[in-house]
Amino acid sequence: MIPNPDAVTSIVAVAYLVAGACFILALRGLSSPVTSQRGNRLGMIGMGIAVITTLLTHGVASIVEIAIAIAIGAAIGLVTARRIKMTDMPQLVAAFHSLVGLAAVLVGVAAFLNPDAFGILGAEGIHHSSRIELGLGVAIGAITFSGSVIAFLKLNGNMGGKPILLPGRHVINLATLAGILGLIGYFTVDQAPWVFFTVAALSFAIGFLLIIPIGGADMPVVVSMLNSYSGWAAAAMGFTLHNTAMIITGALVGSSGAILSYIMCRAMNRSFISVIAGGFGAVAGGPAGEVIDRPYKRGSAEDAAFLMKQADQVIIVPGYGMAVAQAQHTLREMADLLKKEGVRVKYAIHPVAGRMPGHMNVLLAEANVPYDEVFELEDINSEFAQTDVAFVIGANDVTNPAAKTDKTSPIYGMPVLDVEKARTVLFIKRSMGGAGYAGVDNELFYRDNTMMLLSDAKKMVDEIVKALA
Repeated sequence: MIPNPDAVTSIVAVAYLVAGACFILALRGLSSPVTSQRGNRLGMIGMGIAVITTLLTHGVASIVEIAIAIAIGAAIGLVTARRIKMTDMPQLVAAFHSLVGLAAVLVGVAAFLNPDAFGILGAEGIHHSSRIELGLGVAIGAITFSGSVIAFLKLNGNMGGKPILLPGRHVINLATLAGILGLIGYFTVDQAPWVFFTVAALSFAIGFLLIIPIGGADMPVVVSMLNSYSGWAAAAMGFTLHNTAMIITGALVGSSGAILSYIMCRAMNRSFISVIAGGFGAVAGGPAGEVIDRPYKRGSAEDAAFLMKQADQVIIVPGYGMAVAQAQHTLREMADLLKKEGVRVKYAIHPVAGRMPGHMNVLLAEANVPYDEVFELEDINSEFAQTDVAFVIGANDVTNPAAKTDKTSPIYGMPVLDVEKARTVLFIKRSMGGAGYAGVDNELFYRDNTMMLLSDAKKMVDEIVKALA
């Protein structure tokens, strides 16, 4: 019996609707560490429904070919996920974004070269609406790919964290973007190959140009913005493929990434429009990268243990240094010992601590730190003035008072954690020689109420744990 085409269409629409609902609930679940596991499961279920529905209703390739492709991709993904360090997670996310962008470009190229197979061929060539979708999808995908490659290189240390300022970059960027939009418009009346591939080439170029001028301190915002770009690229390709699930998923990823970027820009006192334009972290001037040669107070693990034992409240501020040393488990052990001594322990998380949004939250969750002890900047900043000890473990830029006072600093205007207001600040750092990811020395090191604990983060916390036991 031949299935009724209308019935099949209705079933497919319902399946994609269910998948979309799962994705929305997954995003809702991911908004809190408590419900994040449920959110992940719902996302997996939704994607499974979308993939199976697509395979059963689109004869683009044989099941054997698709199974082989899935097996290869799954093997690469599993090996990568098992080997990747938590400190390298931002680089991995940037790499994944680049693959999404490249996939959008390749789908667009395939649709342009063989439009009949994609159902977009009309009497006068590719449908005019499809030409717009193709142009936008390839442009956004190419920008996502090349921009993510630069983000990966910066996060991985292959490129410096300082902004690379090209002469006349704003004029070049605006001219390139105008050229891309103009060619996409021209593509609607002339589908010549040179138009299509010039759009792709210029988009690859503008991706590099937009991200190169952005400094290291602003890379977390870049990662979330590239995440948004990858979603919009997928949504545009969904229109080309007539795939509702891709449109829904892409729109959800694109909009949620844009909202996250906006929230982070507010947290860093950056302009949202400047993020899209590129180069917003490129602030020239001042001796930002110079290390200040001033006297400082150095302490030991025993000193730190004694001060924290006597405290009523200790606020721990984790940063990328904790991630590099993998000190989160030992840190939780230290906090447990302090709580046995009757000390209140809280964790303060800056929105851009680490190299990507939520980096510190993930590490603390991995160490089974109770969720009710972890607070965001706006919820805990007022408590530092009434806190006995602020324990900073590898968080440089997000605790730097220069963000509030030094107009020449690359991080000026970024809200920071007010750790300097605590009675005592214990600051773990490998040495006094290195600056933070933004290349800025921290004047907090030289304050009278700061004690520097110069060592590897995990080694120092291990010694503090021994002194507390």
